[in-house]
Amino acid sequence: QVQLVESGGGLVQARGSLRLSCTASQSTGDSYAMAWFRQAPGKEREFLAAINGNGGSSSYADSVKGRFTISRDSAKKTVYLQMNSLKPEDTAVYYCAADPRPWPLIRWDRKFNYWGQGTQVTVSS
Repeated sequence: QVQLVESGGGLVQARGSLRLSCTASQSTGDSYAMAWFRQAPGKEREFLAAINGNGGSSSYADSVKGRFTISRDSAKKTVYLQMNSLKPEDTAVYYCAADPRPWPLIRWDRKFNYWGQGTQVTVSS
């Protein structure tokens, strides 16, 4: 069972930046894809970005492409989400996720088995 803990959320002004971190309780090595999602009040959970086990391939939602960057440090069991040019509509709870299924499947269906508790990001105008 992989446990995930997010950190780095907070309050930031529009056009500012934040970097979220997600640390796993055990090594996910090169076998787990990792991802970031978010959920704003009254809205469904939204996929943002995913990265494969060795960090060599990533996938982004159109809504964040060019502003957000996902990366990972397997030695630290941590995945990051660098968020730039933040907008008030980026306000949400941000969740980290992990899954051991093959990358082509995850890239296609964006389904993950393991989830963190979330971290709040609030962007003020």
